[in-house]
Amino acid sequence: MSFADDAKNKAQDIKGRAKETVGTAFDDPELKQEGRGDQAEASIKDKIAGAADKVKEGVDEVKDKLSGK
Repeated sequence: MSFADDAKNKAQDIKGRAKETVGTAFDDPELKQEGRGDQAEASIKDKIAGAADKVKEGVDEVKDKLSGK
């Protein structure tokens, strides 16, 4: 995962936590749920990026083995 993507996901998670907190403080269930959604989306993006990194590592390993490295 690139640093920029990681930073964007972290920012989205923090924004979601803030929305959830404000929604709780002001008894706004819609804002609270929106915050939870932002957090979930950031988490999913992190997991997808992590899986993509693992696949890339596997592909690189196979390429190295095939080329005799």
